[in-house]
Amino acid sequence: MRTRAVAVAGGVLAAVLALSACGGGAGARGASNDGAAGGGTASASPNPKSTSGDTVPSSGAETVSKELEYYIAHPAGEKTVALTFDDGPSPQWTPRILALLAKYNAHATFCEIGPEAQAAPGVVKQVLAGGNRLCDHSVHHNEAMSTRGLAYETNEIVGAKQMIEAAGGPGTQVSWFRAPGGDFTPEIRGISAKNGLRPLAWSIDTNDWKRPGVAAIVADVKKNVRPGSIILMHDAGGDRSQTVAALAQVLPWLIQQGYSVNFPDA
Repeated sequence: MRTRAVAVAGGVLAAVLALSACGGGAGARGASNDGAAGGGTASASPNPKSTSGDTVPSSGAETVSKELEYYIAHPAGEKTVALTFDDGPSPQWTPRILALLAKYNAHATFCEIGPEAQAAPGVVKQVLAGGNRLCDHSVHHNEAMSTRGLAYETNEIVGAKQMIEAAGGPGTQVSWFRAPGGDFTPEIRGISAKNGLRPLAWSIDTNDWKRPGVAAIVADVKKNVRPGSIILMHDAGGDRSQTVAALAQVLPWLIQQGYSVNFPDA
């Protein structure tokens, strides 16, 4: 049993994380939401889903699950944030993000789709070589996986974890599970914990998958960031040129503001 404090938006609500961790069919993900084809994935940054009572809160005043990591646990006043990237890895976009992270001596968590990792093991190894960490983001990116039953949910979580570990090579560790669309339920959280994965949500959704423009992505982060924020962006699932360009502005700005960029368990 491990207990962690979780800081919630605006200091309105505090929750305690208590998690015990041990060791292509119907519902497959479709093309990306920006219309890209070929290897694209459905977005993992929608509005809060109605399929689960544990979805991403729209404000700090709402009751949220005590078993989801929305915010980094950090000492009072410590300015630390976590960057997370979904739907990869992508041979085209992930290396560009890795280069920016290295430039600013920052690290991120990459929430990977099992088959995408399987198709690009070299990129998975690049993620690890840069000192970054891995997160399971399911096999098929089904944002309603909670409606499909225990066997399906288990395959989505465990199957993807095995694919990512195989792509990374011996000793590869996958630390978290992020449900597509934030579709977390007690059952899904339980499967995650039993397989050594901590459920990972987010507190800032940049909506970069919609390609709203570089300025809009940057402004979203600047407006909403606070110590402990977990920022959601994408390194695959379509054209991520705006994400890369926005990250090139966000990273130096965060550093100028005194933030360190680390992992959700920092």
